[in-house]
Amino acid sequence: MAKLILRSDENGIATLTLNRPEALNALSPKLFVELNSHLIDIEKEIDSVGCVILRGEGRSFSAGNDLKAIQAGEKAPSKHYQAETLDMIENLPQPVIAEVQGHCYTGSLELALACDLLIASDSAKFADTHGKWGMVPVWGMSQRLTRRIGPIRAKEMMFTGKVISGSEALELGLANECVPDQSLRDRTVEIANQIVQNSWHTLRSDKYLVNAGMSMSYEDGKLFEREKSPGPDPDMQTRIKNF
Repeated sequence: MAKLILRSDENGIATLTLNRPEALNALSPKLFVELNSHLIDIEKEIDSVGCVILRGEGRSFSAGNDLKAIQAGEKAPSKHYQAETLDMIENLPQPVIAEVQGHCYTGSLELALACDLLIASDSAKFADTHGKWGMVPVWGMSQRLTRRIGPIRAKEMMFTGKVISGSEALELGLANECVPDQSLRDRTVEIANQIVQNSWHTLRSDKYLVNAGMSMSYEDGKLFEREKSPGPDPDMQTRIKNF
């Protein structure tokens, strides 16, 4: 049986690929089990992995929840397994980039929002269609989308189910960049390579401080940074010397 998640590693970058192109990479419970397993491994590999790319094989990042799997009664290992898997992405020590082309709807939008950065292509289509199916978000959509684009825009997407293009996602602050489809892979890898050229210790520290500070007031966040910063990379002096 084909793997639902493919992993490849190069130059300190781990790429995880959703591998159900025939189903537009629909998010089944079985896919989440494989994704979760890879995340457990990557979390421990801070000396060999400095950045992660999450992408989808074929013409779509992911069309969202696998409705056929839901109808068939396929279950995840635990009640909040998918939500906890997204939390794992958000809390990975390494920066994570979502590489998005084609569909990125509902559950897959939540998957992309759990990543630190998002590079979209011209063909990307973003939407929250919970309302279309009578579903209610439980994976973090109400919090992550709101923090990414603000409450008024998040509510509009959630209430209407409207589809947002890649260029619109860039304007809203949902995406960092929007590039031609043929450039998406190369541009995402280029950004990942820029990231891993920096101190991996600093990358992990930056992510930790930003994520933790987001749940605090401005003043508390500054104090947290001052008191809980992991400190400089042990390699700092060598980096300065070699500048």
